[in-house]
Amino acid sequence: MFTELNSILNTTPDSFTQGEFILVSDRQSDASFLIHHFLSLYLRARCKVWFLGLVQSFNHYSAVSQRLGVSLAQAKEKGQLVFLEGLQESLSVLIPQETNTGSQAMDFLRDPSVGLKSLYEFVQSSMSRSGGTGEGTDGAEEWGPPVLLVDDLSVLLSLGVSVGAVLDLSHYCRATICSQLQGNVVMLARCDGEEEEDDGDDEGSERLLKGLTHQCSLTLHVQGLPTGFCRDIHGQVEVCWRRRQGDGQYTQKKLFQYKVHDKGASFFARGTSSAVL
Repeated sequence: MFTELNSILNTTPDSFTQGEFILVSDRQSDASFLIHHFLSLYLRARCKVWFLGLVQSFNHYSAVSQRLGVSLAQAKEKGQLVFLEGLQESLSVLIPQETNTGSQAMDFLRDPSVGLKSLYEFVQSSMSRSGGTGEGTDGAEEWGPPVLLVDDLSVLLSLGVSVGAVLDLSHYCRATICSQLQGNVVMLARCDGEEEEDDGDDEGSERLLKGLTHQCSLTLHVQGLPTGFCRDIHGQVEVCWRRRQGDGQYTQKKLFQYKVHDKGASFFARGTSSAVL
């Protein structure tokens, strides 16, 4: 959990906005450090967290979270964290075993054209079994609002799933978690290539990013520095808040430069770091 980022977002484990759909995106950069931040933030806030790890293993997230002072193993044991390890689940679908006890969440791999209904049903049924707000496996623990984290949606496109199906998944997750349960959703999406490029591919990551941006209330977009590589600054992140105001929508944007450390990250208002002119 990065305290400087919490200050920018006006968020703490004891006080955070409920019902938010947060989009984390990157372009020719790596925004995964923000997923680690939100994971540790919501676990510290005693939320019940469902994590769809479609790219990295549980051990990867566990090792990083350990450096941030959070134990994912303990969170799983207490029933606070439900982790779907996409890589392992995918193998159970592609190479079925007689003793397979998979969750069927990745059944779309057999036929990507059917969409992501099985993945959404996994989330919905899992939350329904825990009553939305969540209880520990022994019933002794009660958790705060539910939170869904997904890392990352873009990989679904490379598996043959259409942009429309991915946007449907995000829409239904937002309706269920943000609107009905007053929980939060955090999703990561990656964009390939330069922002100015438009190859006319309506089924690409650009269309996905645009669709998700219309759905979310908070966007954190990470990209490299326009001046090129810098040893002391790793890139910049644009934070955009979208709020309903009357019949319209109020949008506020702020741009920060950042540097990721072993156990944290530093953020600078654009132009305030001496490392970048």
